[in-house]
Amino acid sequence: MRELTGWIEDATGINAAILGNVLLSVLVVLLLWLARRVVLQVVLRQQMDLRKQYWWRKTLNYVVTILGFLLLANIWFKGFQPIATFLGLLSAGLVLALREPVLNIAGWLFLIWKRPFRVGDRIEIDGRIGDVIDMRLFQFTINEVHGWVDADQATGRVVHIPNGKLFISPQVNYNYGFPFLWHEVSVNITFESNWKKAKTILTSAAEKHGERLSTEAEEQLRRLSQRHLIFYDSLKPRLYTKVVETGIRLTIRYLCSVGRRRESEHRVWEDVLDAFLASDDIRFAYPTTRFYQPEQV
Repeated sequence: MRELTGWIEDATGINAAILGNVLLSVLVVLLLWLARRVVLQVVLRQQMDLRKQYWWRKTLNYVVTILGFLLLANIWFKGFQPIATFLGLLSAGLVLALREPVLNIAGWLFLIWKRPFRVGDRIEIDGRIGDVIDMRLFQFTINEVHGWVDADQATGRVVHIPNGKLFISPQVNYNYGFPFLWHEVSVNITFESNWKKAKTILTSAAEKHGERLSTEAEEQLRRLSQRHLIFYDSLKPRLYTKVVETGIRLTIRYLCSVGRRRESEHRVWEDVLDAFLASDDIRFAYPTTRFYQPEQV
């Protein structure tokens, strides 16, 4: 072995110690890569959903990267004391010269530690709404929702957001703690309409197409109320009545899952339209102008 390294040193002019470090580094990288492949194949053979598969891939990537960095640093710096000194100097330089990338790394650590959202959650940040599809060292990625679409549905665009935005912009998590939202549908009817009958129609439509919460979901909400000061007197659809300039406004409020706002509203409106058109004593209200002849006053 010494003769081989001596021959390579004579041929290339590379110091034997450096050459040994290079070969050992290559061996470490290959072993880590092979270990990752084996572990990943064993894990993916298990029956699990896509979210868990994604989590395993990301976790293995982080573990292999950190372990590889430590092993390579130990090979080249011969001990952890020089590593600490090196990392201290490197960190100081990065903070001064690369403020934005360092802020993004800090945001990534915040994501891993506090977990304000996870892959699959629907969030809103800095005016962007979307479903989180990836989280990386410098940025996270969302599948944009809403945008130019006048509803909570995907636009087809993928938006990359720097992790540093987590320290600057407020975040809204649609899924946190309780995967349901309160949605409202408002209908204006004329003063002459049978508003009590209209209330019954709206309530029936909301009960039919809103979410029927299971005991597990109610227990989930109870646990959320213990962690945060969130209380709801009732989870059933509720209707509110208000007099406006054009007539009587009826607003039905009901629970729906995060991804079903448009679908549930669509179904509620179809039932309401069918029922109102079949009723002679209910009329939609809209801005109108009435003229009276002097002799009619």
